[in-house]
Amino acid sequence: MFFSKKDTAPAPTPEAIKDILSRGVEMVYPSADFIASRLSSGKKQTLYLGIDPTGPTLHLGHVIILKKLRDFQKMGHQVILLIGDFTGMIGDPTDKTATRKKLTRREVLKNATLYKKQASKFLSFSGNNKAILRYNSEWLSKMGFDEVLELASNVTGDQLMKRDMFAKRAEEGKSTYLHELLYPLLQGYDSVAMDVDGEIGGNDQTFNMLVGRDLMKKLKNKEKFVMTMKLLTDTSGKKMGKTEGNIVAMTDTPNEMYGKVMSWTDGMIVRGFELCTDVSPSEMVNIEKSIASGANPKEYKMKLAKEVVAMLTSPQEAESAEHSFVSQFSRGEVPEDVQTVTTTKGALLSDVLLSAKVVASKGEFKRLVEEKAVHNLSTKQSVDRFDTTVSEEIVVKVGKRRFLKILVS
Repeated sequence: MFFSKKDTAPAPTPEAIKDILSRGVEMVYPSADFIASRLSSGKKQTLYLGIDPTGPTLHLGHVIILKKLRDFQKMGHQVILLIGDFTGMIGDPTDKTATRKKLTRREVLKNATLYKKQASKFLSFSGNNKAILRYNSEWLSKMGFDEVLELASNVTGDQLMKRDMFAKRAEEGKSTYLHELLYPLLQGYDSVAMDVDGEIGGNDQTFNMLVGRDLMKKLKNKEKFVMTMKLLTDTSGKKMGKTEGNIVAMTDTPNEMYGKVMSWTDGMIVRGFELCTDVSPSEMVNIEKSIASGANPKEYKMKLAKEVVAMLTSPQEAESAEHSFVSQFSRGEVPEDVQTVTTTKGALLSDVLLSAKVVASKGEFKRLVEEKAVHNLSTKQSVDRFDTTVSEEIVVKVGKRRFLKILVS
């Protein structure tokens, strides 16, 4: 094996095993007892997290899983961060009601540029038990068509077509392409190629990870454990992620991170502490009881925001972000470092906001206008027309935390 020759790990305490199998965990396969037995055996386990580089930065959704991988590494187990530079070109169809745009190899490699550095906040890539960085093009790009056909003989078409998103597409008359059906097979083969003992991922990846578990049984006669993590969702159950445009990115400024967490609903506070911080379970229980008994949720949301910013940047940056938030929002002030752009007279406000990345799309702009969430602070009025143009210098507030100063050339 290419990993450390040391194949033992210190046996953890029962309390440590209980915590690693429960905090933030949605499901474990084949069972919690199976993984607990593996961890208690003293045998070093090899497990991994796979990330397709479909965006240029990691975000809080990735952090939830990286934290769990970090806990396994601290226990002395071998962890792998796998970059799906091959599968990323195909595009994971999970939860997608339409086919993803295919990316080139150059695009996925460019997207992954910061991944190792960002993951280093949680994983150690040096020392006696260093994390390993791998790319699945190492084996997938070398497979011949005969090998792909042989691999495909281990999964039935019915098994793949039972996926919810494919069934939904069929109901809506939308197409499902063959490369999308093959995606879980290729991602599942990653486990076989690396001969791992386990895999961790978000619960939206359950199907793909279980395909890998089945392949391990058939091709290696080996039981691979799978741990699925809870997703950070809003109160409607909608996943927060880069596609939705409402997740905390690791390239955000501390002020942006803090403001985004403060925009979360009160119902997300307790789960936010569980998934996104290292606050103790006893403290989380006290927070939940306090909110339930009538305490102001804002106090705990501010604590959550500060914890998240400190984890992703530094305690000093978190202090500064909190001070800035209090100044800007509690007192109604425009940020001192407000983003400023220059445009031509008569430009569509939607175009200016989109170009400055204050909104993610024209569709989001229209929705925000309908919700009266776009305000011209210069006139102290909300924007009520989709075709509003810019004729003079203005400061625009979008939602609760996004500001843009627009100059007219």
